[in-house]
Amino acid sequence: MSDNKAYTRPAIALHWLMALMIIGGFAVGLYMTGLRLSPDKLKLYSWHKWSGITVLALALIRIGWRLSHPVPAPLPGQPLWQLRAAHYTHLALYVLILAIPLSGWLYSSASGYPVVYLGIKALRLPDLVAKDKELATALKQVHELLNWTMAALVTVHAAAALKHHLIDRDGTLRRMLPSR
Repeated sequence: MSDNKAYTRPAIALHWLMALMIIGGFAVGLYMTGLRLSPDKLKLYSWHKWSGITVLALALIRIGWRLSHPVPAPLPGQPLWQLRAAHYTHLALYVLILAIPLSGWLYSSASGYPVVYLGIKALRLPDLVAKDKELATALKQVHELLNWTMAALVTVHAAAALKHHLIDRDGTLRRMLPSR
């Protein structure tokens, strides 16, 4: 496969690292919210916040990489509607990988619980808003809605990749695999 048809190694690494972190953060988020208040629940909330801030930082790196390294041209023969659907799905995913961690940070701030990255006091992030119970309730709902939207879009994204790989057999998925 020629280089102009493949994603760069850094783009592939960022894609899969973020996919694992997002899926892991989502799973921890689902699990921790069902727990009773305990030291373990608080620890999971901290890990969830660290994961979200890491995803936010990686998202900024990934966007910078994407802006300086255009994606490969689409493979020939793809219908225009599929190209448009892929473009808008990717755009929505980029918006969500920024909006979800930011909404979580805002929710944490409004709840009065600071984000202390990796548990290091010197890495306490500033509160984005003042403590406000009503705002926290609204931001929690926003954070959850954005996460479920991300889950739906990731499902569509993965299904489309599998369709290209298993049905169309057109090489679309292979371009994003770590080992081609």
